[in-house]
Amino acid sequence: MKKRVLSLLTLTAVLTIALNSCTIDVNDGLGEGNTVTTPGTTESVLSGSGTLAGTITKDLLIKKGNYTLDGIVKITNNATITIEAGATFNVVTTKTSGLVVLQDGKINAVGTASDPIVFTTSTKTPGDWGGITLYGKAPIKAVNGNTQALSEDGNNVYYGGTDANDNSGTMKFVRVEYAGKKIGDGTSETNSMTFYSVGAGTTLENLVSYKGTDDGYEFFGGTVSAKNIVSYGNYDDSFDWQDAWSGQNNTNWYAFQTGTGNFGMEIEASSNIDNVAPKVSNITLIRAANTNPESANSPEISAIQFKKHGTGIFSNVYISGYKNIGNQKAYSVLIQDAATETSQVNTGKVKVEPLTYLNSDNAGIWGYAYTPNGGKTFTNSTTVTKVSLVPGAWATVDGVNLLAGLQ
Repeated sequence: MKKRVLSLLTLTAVLTIALNSCTIDVNDGLGEGNTVTTPGTTESVLSGSGTLAGTITKDLLIKKGNYTLDGIVKITNNATITIEAGATFNVVTTKTSGLVVLQDGKINAVGTASDPIVFTTSTKTPGDWGGITLYGKAPIKAVNGNTQALSEDGNNVYYGGTDANDNSGTMKFVRVEYAGKKIGDGTSETNSMTFYSVGAGTTLENLVSYKGTDDGYEFFGGTVSAKNIVSYGNYDDSFDWQDAWSGQNNTNWYAFQTGTGNFGMEIEASSNIDNVAPKVSNITLIRAANTNPESANSPEISAIQFKKHGTGIFSNVYISGYKNIGNQKAYSVLIQDAATETSQVNTGKVKVEPLTYLNSDNAGIWGYAYTPNGGKTFTNSTTVTKVSLVPGAWATVDGVNLLAGLQ
């Protein structure tokens, strides 16, 4: 057995090491008798408290409890980090902190609706830390059709691969609070949750991004899909993608924009005409009254924006609360350039239907940042319903039910 080094942390409690053990009992909230099997490795265990830091190079089990996440924690060397339901991480904010799963790492974080996995901060300030970032080995199409690109999250990692079904692990009932820390020159930011070339073998379900200062979720290429995801109070776009992300099995996406917020969805394909349109069924985008874009007089106030050959096939779309601000107009759908209209909208790779657009300005028409060749119109559909999500602690912060807007 090859010995691996775990460069981990200063523990504030007892660190239990289970050597030469291939099976470890885990209470994952799914019933008794569940196990995680890791043949051919040794397993380290955090048993209820401690500090997570450094680079993780062998499998690590984190049991239910309260922990500190200190600095940039990277998972690599074919290691898997397994996090039990009910684990809570208080993130250090006096330095740049984040959880980064590299291409040769994996995450297995499975909470429950009543006992989620939570990453938060004591100061409760948007932009406190860098959030969760996954790197996979699925294909991308970056600028100029490049199949590799350098990450913009400060980790300077090249992403992009050839395995569409690559598996970066599982995240269920995980909540990330107060992320989106500014990095580098002070203008770039991380997101609450970021997925670089993540493959379709990865499971993303019942996730919450809460009050981050950049996007709630951003996909950089890849083929992964996400189900039952909530973006609440994030400053930039609730959902964002580029590099020809092409997830096909997405459903139940809910965004509630309040206080500060740009687009509900910002969609581009890094100017690649040839891309596979992602599919999302059941989208609810709600913008609370008096929500303003990050920059004054910004046009970033529409529900869904397409640009640079961005595509998407969306069904059962419910939009409410998108109002004009000053001289800027808000639309249900905004097309930013003629090339996207010609090559994507007019070829059926951009669809937002059936659609209902309520309590908003400029109803019944799509918006265009130029003179369109025609222009889309629509009638509110009576069949559209809001997204339905299971209630519980996973979507409750400081006593506030994040799903109240769906009721």
